[in-house]
Amino acid sequence: MSSLISYSRILEIVGDIIRVEVPAGAEGASDGPRFNDLAVLQNADGSSSLAQVIDLKQRSVALQVFRGTKGVSTNSQVRFLGHPMTATYSGNILGRVFRGTGEPIDGGPDLSQDPRVAIGGPSVNPMCRILASKMIRTNVPMIDIYNCLVESQKIPIFSISGEPFNPFLARIGIQADADVVVFGGLGLIFDDYYAFRKAFEDAGVFPRTVMFVNLASDPIVERILIPDMALAVAEKFAVEEGKRVLVLLSDMTSFADGLKEISIAMDQVPANRGYPGDLYSQLARRYEKAADYAKGGSVTVLTVTTMPGDDVTHPVPDNTGYITEGQFYLHDGMIDPFGSLSRLKQNVIGKVTREDHNQIMNTTIRLYAGARDAQQKLAMAFELSDYDRKLIRFGDLFRQRFMDINVDLPLEAALDLAWQTLAECFEPQELLMKQELIDKYFPRKAGQEAPQQEAPKQEAVA
Repeated sequence: MSSLISYSRILEIVGDIIRVEVPAGAEGASDGPRFNDLAVLQNADGSSSLAQVIDLKQRSVALQVFRGTKGVSTNSQVRFLGHPMTATYSGNILGRVFRGTGEPIDGGPDLSQDPRVAIGGPSVNPMCRILASKMIRTNVPMIDIYNCLVESQKIPIFSISGEPFNPFLARIGIQADADVVVFGGLGLIFDDYYAFRKAFEDAGVFPRTVMFVNLASDPIVERILIPDMALAVAEKFAVEEGKRVLVLLSDMTSFADGLKEISIAMDQVPANRGYPGDLYSQLARRYEKAADYAKGGSVTVLTVTTMPGDDVTHPVPDNTGYITEGQFYLHDGMIDPFGSLSRLKQNVIGKVTREDHNQIMNTTIRLYAGARDAQQKLAMAFELSDYDRKLIRFGDLFRQRFMDINVDLPLEAALDLAWQTLAECFEPQELLMKQELIDKYFPRKAGQEAPQQEAPKQEAVA
C-alpha cells in the first residue's frame, strides 16, 4: 500500500537524477524510502513520473526519474511507494512488447490486473542448479560444431559497430531450440527494433517471444532496467513452468554506458575510462541469472557486446570475459573460429551429439590453421607444395561453407558437409583421424570401396 506522505524539498536536479530531503529517521520508517524502491514524482503542472531510489545519504535521497527531469522544478513532490520495480508476468505477456518501465507499447490489451514479479532479485541458490548437459541447437555451423551453445550458458557475441550482429542475434532467437525467447533491446534505433520484431513475426515465433525495448530516444534510466526485467520474467518461466528460456540482450555496452552516465551524475569516483568501479559486479549480477534448475527449466543468456574501436581490452568486453563462459567473435560477417570459445562444449560434444563430432571439430580447425599458414606463404611468394595447395583450397571452402553467418544447416547435415569438404581436398590417410570414423563417414568416389581391415591371424592349436 503506497504512502500518503509527500516530500517537497528538492535539493538538486542533475541530468535524470533528483535529490530530495527527508526528515531524520524517515529512511528507517515503514513508509519511508528504501534502496531500489519506487517513488512517484508529482510535478507542479500536474504531470507525474515514476522514479527509483538509487542512493540514501542521511537526510537526502537520490532518485532516477524514468521519464527524465524535463519540467521538474524544485517545488515538485515525491511520494514513496514502498516496493521495488516490478514486471508483468503471466502467459498473457507472450507476443507482447514492453518499454523500460514495464508498460506495454504495442497497443495490445491491458495487463494491469496480471500478476507482477519484482526485478533485480538475487541469483538462484547454487544448490538448486544442475550441471549443464543439454545442447541448444541453432543451425549455425560455427556454433553447433565448434562452440556449442549449452543450456544455462552465459555467453556474449563480441563485435564492432557496423557488423550484422542484430540480424544474427534475431536469427539465433528464431532457430534456437528453446520454449520461450525473451528479448531485451538496449538503446536500439527504431529500425533495429522494427527489424527484430518483424523477423520474429515473419518466422512465426512471436507468440513464444517477449520483448522489452529501450529505444535510443528513450530515457537512459530505463535502459538499465531492461536486463533485470527480461531476466526476472525468464526466471519465472523457467522455475514455475519448467520452460527452456533463451534470453537475448543487445547490447550490453549500451547498458554499461548508461551506468557510466548515471555514476557521473552521482559524482561517483570513476574507474577505468570513466566507468563505475562496480562495473564488474553490475554485469555479473545479470549474467549469473543463467542457470539449469534441478526442479524446472533453464535460463540461457546470449548477449551482444560491442567493442569500441575493436578493442577487446575495453572495460566492457574485458570485464565480460571474466564473467561469461566463452564468447563468439563476429567480424567481417563471419564467426572467427580462433577467437571464439565455449567453455561448456565438452559437456555435450560426443555425449548428446554424433560420435564423429569431436574428431571433425579438431581436424577441420587444424587444417584451417594450416590453410592460413599456407596462404601466408603464398602471399610472400614462397614455393608451395601440393599439400599446401590442398590446404588453401580447403580454407576457401571452409570459409564459404561454415564461417559465413548466413549458412543455415542442422548439426548432422553440417557434419556430413565437413566430411564432404575433407574428401574434396584430401586423401583419407592425410586426415590423421581415427580409422573407424574414416571407414564409416568418409565419402567414397563411385566404385571405390572402403579399405578392408586385415583379419587377425589365428595361431594353430597343437
